Amino acid sequence: MTYRFILPAALLISTSLPALAAETGVAAYYSDVFQGRTTACGDRYDKHTLSAAHRTLPCGTKVRVTNLDNGRRVEVVINDRGPYSKRRIIDLSRRAAEELGFIKKGLTKVRLEVLSKPQSK
Repeated sequence: MTYRFILPAALLISTSLPALAAETGVAAYYSDVFQGRTTACGDRYDKHTLSAAHRTLPCGTKVRVTNLDNGRRVEVVINDRGPYSKRRIIDLSRRAAEELGFIKKGLTKVRLEVLSKPQSK
């Protein structure tokens, strides 16, 4: 005997955007001494925003960052270049690090998922 299950379409729709690309590695956060300095993308760094630095992703790219130690997530916008340490894949604003819960540790293992890239002009 064969059983067939029909799922309502609502169960097949994800509540979050699918990632365009993913990467796993170590994250750190910016020191407060960078507050107000101009980023590589031309913005002023503000530790109270959800922003980040990445070596290759275009400025304006939206990225979901998941702390693999505690499962917390945050969405940030790439507005700077870096990190300059080969051990890290992303440097986050202080607010992003607070929301991810790793201020005291200073570093944490993360998964990055690209949600959207800026449109070409």
